Amino acid sequence: MPAASKKTEKKGGKADAGATILSGVYMFPNGDKYDGEYIQADEGLLRQGYGTHTTVDGLSYYGNWSGDKMNGQGKLLHPSGAIYEGEFVNNMFHGFGKYTWPDGSFYEGNFNENKLEGQGTFTDVKSQVWYGKFTHKAAPGLKFKLCM
Repeated sequence: MPAASKKTEKKGGKADAGATILSGVYMFPNGDKYDGEYIQADEGLLRQGYGTHTTVDGLSYYGNWSGDKMNGQGKLLHPSGAIYEGEFVNNMFHGFGKYTWPDGSFYEGNFNENKLEGQGTFTDVKSQVWYGKFTHKAAPGLKFKLCM
């Protein structure tokens, strides 16, 4: 696969000066497919930069990779129809993002290691909006936003 550019990239939390960013398509033995940027490291090929990973069961991720993990901005589409779009850290929803359930209801706000955490809004299937502080699956003291 051809070299796309020379950059300083992070690998395992440590910058490797002059790591060559390559680009190509890789088919995993289980049938998953990765199309995007990567680097050659001592431990093998590592997804690094922007890329798309699609599993055989229909899960797709479009976004940034670092150290072979989803890190940075990205979009994860589940076969069920659920969608997460936002920040990832070490393969987890972490930071600001939006999670949409298959029924169209959605949460937009902060995530901490795949959990709803902090300020956010939940919009139900009737477009009713609830806002406040979320803690994992609980949200004591949520306020209902009147739309007049």
